This record gives sequence, C-alpha cells and structure tokens, in this order.
Amino acid sequence: MTDVAYKILSADEWRAALAEGRYDGSAVDLADGYIHMSTGEQLVETARRHYAGRADLMLLTVNLNSFGDELIWEPSRGGDLFPHLYAPLPASAVMAARRFSVAEDGAMVFEDGR
Repeated sequence: MTDVAYKILSADEWRAALAEGRYDGSAVDLADGYIHMSTGEQLVETARRHYAGRADLMLLTVNLNSFGDELIWEPSRGGDLFPHLYAPLPASAVMAARRFSVAEDGAMVFEDGR
C-alpha cells in the first residue's frame, strides 16, 4: 500500500478542520462511519464521479504513516482497495492542501496551475 492518500472536501470544511485541529468527515463520511480517501491512481475517477461541476474544493495530501488500526484498506469501486479512516483526520497528518475545482466533464482544475 502507499504512504499517501488524498481527501477531497470543501474549502469551508477545511477551514473548520484547521480551527478544530481535525476533520471529522463530510456528511457521506459520517453516514458511512469512516473518512473516504483515494490513492493517486483513484483520485481522478473519484473527482469525476463525486465532485463534477463543483468549485471551492480542497485536495488534501494525507500522510498515512501515523495511522494504525484506524486505517483500513477496503474494496470499493471495481474491487480496488481504498483507504478508509475510522477516526477523525488530524490536521497534522495533512502534508499539503490545494484549492481546485472539478469541471463538468470531471477534469480537475487547480488554482495554482499545477
């Protein structure tokens, strides 16, 4: 497995997480009982399927090394293993945060142009 995963959330959710020192999850995360994340290979499809047409998003790069049994790799879309965090995500585990949007066609557009 990889040492890094990605989490997409709204800029407002990220601001609140920074203020609290942790991210408890989106409405979908809370309903499912874990924080959904994606690997680099899964990220584009996750953005296309779940965030197309949305702006004011943040892409968090998460260091997975600090998680023990709270991080479980579980099969999802097409049997791929996805990282699921069964605990709040500490802001300290976030290595980078980038603003972006997802075009209607699912293309990820980053404000920093990279």
